[in-house]
Amino acid sequence: MSNVKLICPSLPGMPWQDRPQDCAAPVWRYSENPVIGRNPIPEVARIFNSAVAPYEDGYIGVFRGEQTNGVPYIYLGRSADGVKWDFERSKINFVDRNGNPAQPVYAYDPRLVKVEDTYYAMWCQDFHGASIGLAETKDFKTFTRLENPFIPFNRNAVLFPRKINGMYVMLSRPSDSGHTPFGDIFLSQSPDMEFWGRHCHVMGKSGNWWENLKVGGGAAPIETSEGWLLFYHGVTGTCNGYVYSIGGAILNIDDPSKVLYRCQNFLLTPEEWYEERGFVPNVCFPCATLQDGDTGRIAIYYGCADSYVGLAFTTADTVVDYIKANSN
Repeated sequence: MSNVKLICPSLPGMPWQDRPQDCAAPVWRYSENPVIGRNPIPEVARIFNSAVAPYEDGYIGVFRGEQTNGVPYIYLGRSADGVKWDFERSKINFVDRNGNPAQPVYAYDPRLVKVEDTYYAMWCQDFHGASIGLAETKDFKTFTRLENPFIPFNRNAVLFPRKINGMYVMLSRPSDSGHTPFGDIFLSQSPDMEFWGRHCHVMGKSGNWWENLKVGGGAAPIETSEGWLLFYHGVTGTCNGYVYSIGGAILNIDDPSKVLYRCQNFLLTPEEWYEERGFVPNVCFPCATLQDGDTGRIAIYYGCADSYVGLAFTTADTVVDYIKANSN
């Protein structure tokens, strides 16, 4: 096994569970899944497809809360251990740069990424069709809306956790405004988080059964000594609807539009009851990771069946070796 280094701070208290002795897979599930169940707070029926980050002495997150009226929105949650979460009952209130209310009509599938001293939240919203919303915060008390980075139609946006060659870098998945049956991952750059360009194609669907319909970004890429480690989602179609699985790839560290390795096998696919059974069956949808630079441990937060949040674990050595050994 190689010695892959994670280029990130130490996080000794992050959630962790050793791989079971009878498990040969490169990614293994938390035995106490799901970590967030149904009806977590009043007016919210389900939390899923959500993102977390280390903050102060614990963890903080932006969570997709499917309200009981059917409209998705983003809620703030806090945790001491990254497993048990407390949620604010009120939705996140967004403002513009003048401090005036600037609420999206709806918001779902958020990501949360820290770049330098600022946290950025990204989500899908309505801007005359499905599009990317963007906001910044430094204290999780005030969330300031930024300019929409792209015109419709787009979703599944996620920032890289640092500038590359002096530019902010974002992955997204242009598509149509419906529950699109197609989609590739693209990369865009910005000098100031306002004007976006230099768009590059990163990768599209493949002939592998679990991602032969579309692919989309997942958790924020993780910087490693082998390149950017990307957990993404791949989708296939069946007679009973879509199936979402988690895949892995490694991107060039200086030009992440270049794919160095891409695993032909899924890393996680719906197999447990909380992944197969729910509001939207058969979904494993990665949105965030926590990682410890000292041990190489990685915890993956993923949405399950549009109804729950699950945790899975791996190490940098384990998953990078597996991706490289099974790359096509």
